[in-house]
Amino acid sequence: MQKLHDHPAQVHEVVVVGAGFAGIGAAIQLQQMGADYVVLEKAAEIGGVWRDNTYPGCGCDVPAALYSFSFAPNPRWSRLFAKQAEIRDYTVETARQFGVLDHVRLNTHMQEARWSDTESCWHIQTNQGVFKARFVIMACGPMHVPTRPAIAGWDSFTGRHFHSSQWDHSLDLKGQRVAVIGTGASAIQFVPEIAKQVTSLSVFQRTAPWVLPKMDMAISPAWQQRFARYPRWQSVLRKLLYAQFELLNSGLRFPFFVRRLQRTGLSHIARGVKDSALRQRLTPDFALGCKRILLSNTWYRALSQAHVQVLGGVREIQGRRLIDTEGRSAEADVLIWATGFEVAHPPIAQSIVGASGQRLSERWQGSPQAYLGTMLPDCPNLFLTFGPNLYTYSSAFVILEAQLRFIRSALQFARQHPASTLTVDPDRLTHYNQQVQNALQKTVWNSGCSSYFLDGQGRNTTNWPWTTLYMRWRLRRFDPREFIVKLTPPAPTIPT
Repeated sequence: MQKLHDHPAQVHEVVVVGAGFAGIGAAIQLQQMGADYVVLEKAAEIGGVWRDNTYPGCGCDVPAALYSFSFAPNPRWSRLFAKQAEIRDYTVETARQFGVLDHVRLNTHMQEARWSDTESCWHIQTNQGVFKARFVIMACGPMHVPTRPAIAGWDSFTGRHFHSSQWDHSLDLKGQRVAVIGTGASAIQFVPEIAKQVTSLSVFQRTAPWVLPKMDMAISPAWQQRFARYPRWQSVLRKLLYAQFELLNSGLRFPFFVRRLQRTGLSHIARGVKDSALRQRLTPDFALGCKRILLSNTWYRALSQAHVQVLGGVREIQGRRLIDTEGRSAEADVLIWATGFEVAHPPIAQSIVGASGQRLSERWQGSPQAYLGTMLPDCPNLFLTFGPNLYTYSSAFVILEAQLRFIRSALQFARQHPASTLTVDPDRLTHYNQQVQNALQKTVWNSGCSSYFLDGQGRNTTNWPWTTLYMRWRLRRFDPREFIVKLTPPAPTIPT
């Protein structure tokens, strides 16, 4: 039998890694360009983070009219803030609508991407063989590898346990004693849901988050029909929502605006929590916006129930007993890790080997940086989606579409000129990142709290310090003057 690696490499102009909405968005752009491309997806179906996260109550904290492609509006959203299943279905339907599903290779896991100087292309090793491509778009998503903190004795836990992003639907939580570690975005959504089923619920919280009311509502069939018949109405709604998020993002620069939002948050706590001791435990001790702002109408009411208790961060686990940093403890049959994802050490960086032979993870050393969050030195013709320092309080689709516009412009430039490689000038990258870090010093994200925005060196490698309007302007087109463009030498003349 012929071995897998003996098969000849599959050659394409562009390889896209990942088939979440970033990968599907990239595929649509490539399809419209008439490019020869393939999308590699490690799972058995597309959908990315909205395929993987299926915990109870899972949904988006950005209104659906804005959390979708501007060129593919969906008039059938059932709620203002869509739930997980609808978003997953939207990804699949959009891919089908634009005819890109035939280009997706499922169950194809990228193991390594290595640049070849001799061939001026990338060699992508997968479990299904080797792919070669002149260009690679890494659409792997910034948050898909779950993390678990190193807690003393955690391996002694004798009950069932799982991460919120890998929800165990085979387990019936009815009548169980459940412990949840973490109070981030996923816990905010699933804790109120499982509190309805369990005998007791112990929530271990290191830091109380700011949680604001969620202005959610059902969208009636009549309004869905109106949006379908008059698409401009939904377009206007999208623009209004975009402006609202831009105002929020800009407003966080001003202390008086932050204080006003904090008063809203404190009132939200007061309405949902009557016990003064619990209210104090749930009141954040940092400026609103320093960590991710969360939205929920049910979080505080759920934590106020008699069978629910809120403890500090977990210090130690002894069998089925979890002990917090204050010495308080709780017994649990089931442990749910709501502890987030790997951000500072993205696993994809371990799999990318640049022109120098150095892995991207070695170059980054836990402190990622990229030019405009999209391109890297030592990695010719490679593009990131949702790269370092692009996160801001807006829709991920706003960020993604800005990046895709830039990537498409770069590919068009490469087609129009005999360019073999497009690479970031290291000096320009250094100057750009100095600008970013200097601007971040004045923002709420760098105001002193501990968050995943900051890497292990205390450097903010996550946030974009300006408006998304400026981001869209910076990414409006590929400017060859900002990059090292290596032209393909002309072919030798053959004498006749």
